[in-house]
Amino acid sequence: MSILWSIIVGFFAGLIAKWVTPGDNKPSGFILTTVLGVIGAVLATWLGQAVGLYGPNDGAGFIGAIVGAVIILLAWSQIAKRS
Repeated sequence: MSILWSIIVGFFAGLIAKWVTPGDNKPSGFILTTVLGVIGAVLATWLGQAVGLYGPNDGAGFIGAIVGAVIILLAWSQIAKRS
């Protein structure tokens, strides 16, 4: 159930990240939005553990997943500008 819950949270985090970030170079599609949110949650967990906000078995919450997805989306738009 944990993987399914991560996918659901990742999807909503990806949707909110796409909604709050400015610009036109946004990925579209259900699967890409979900992947964006899940990678954002993983990034937020990794950064939070590296900084000391989360313990070794703790994960980022919904807000952390959104922040991570926004970081991934901003990096995506910077890479897309160069191409």
